[in-house]
Amino acid sequence: MEGPLSVFGDRSTREAIRSQNVMTAASIANIVKSSLGPVGLDKMLMDDTGDVTIANDGAPILKLLEVEHPEAKVLCELADLQDKEFGDGTTSVEALNMERNNLYQSLQKHAKL
Repeated sequence: MEGPLSVFGDRSTREAIRSQNVMTAASIANIVKSSLGPVGLDKMLMDDTGDVTIANDGAPILKLLEVEHPEAKVLCELADLQDKEFGDGTTSVEALNMERNNLYQSLQKHAKL
């Protein structure tokens, strides 16, 4: 049995932290996945100064997000690196990451049986 883990002064179990990370990855993927593909939708984003940006690519969408969760920061950085290295595929990377996390979560449930 895993004991509690102290993160930023809060006492959380490893399973709770894993669950939060999976939910965070799903949230990030849900933000960008509707912009995926030839019939993807545009997103209208407003920054702090009120400037509006319309984007249908994951990279600019994720750059404008202000995230605090460590997993979300990693995923936004992953998308940024994907965009810098290959110029495309940021939305696909986030969608694949969400599916990987879903698979991981289902494997964890079956491992406990």
